[in-house]
Amino acid sequence: MSTALIVFAKAPVAGQAKTRLILALGAEGAAQMAEQLLLHALQQASDLLVDHLELCVSPDAEHPVFERAHSAAQGRLHLTLQGVGDLGERMHRAMTRLLKVHRSVLLMGSDAPALSTQVLQRAQQTLAQHDAVFVPALDGGYALVGLTRPAPALFMGMIWSTSQVMAQTRERARQAGLRWAELPAVADIDEPDDLRHLPAGWR
Repeated sequence: MSTALIVFAKAPVAGQAKTRLILALGAEGAAQMAEQLLLHALQQASDLLVDHLELCVSPDAEHPVFERAHSAAQGRLHLTLQGVGDLGERMHRAMTRLLKVHRSVLLMGSDAPALSTQVLQRAQQTLAQHDAVFVPALDGGYALVGLTRPAPALFMGMIWSTSQVMAQTRERARQAGLRWAELPAVADIDEPDDLRHLPAGWR
């Protein structure tokens, strides 16, 4: 089954990345944490056997960490821009673009270190028998979404960054007639209290 995997990421710029962690880590520390999370996510993603691996970034592709990751992948990692619009519009656009040429598409954030290669593999396998797959986040959102066909109802007009995102997504999926599955929830690293969910040895 032809699969594409997209890692969605924001440039780890001090004062602009992981702003809710600034109280605990400072602006530079929060940006460094964002970079560490991104590199970890890319490592897990690169270990998954897929037909297309993409790092889709905002607001531009000029940050050195993006360039280093692209160069280190030696042509395997495609670097693209998220473009304009809210989070839902950008995710929908990226997934729809790749669903034109792949049987299934997974899209993951870069904030959940528990999204291991094994979890990604389970999500990939799940799409063999489902229209959609999600890895919920403990904060009420989700860390990964996978689709076998475009599903604009999941993304358009959604209010993001609330504790109701996954609940509203389930209702939208139900109304759209999607067959979906959910894997065990993971922690996003967004708030100071979330730092306890980091892998041993981090920071």
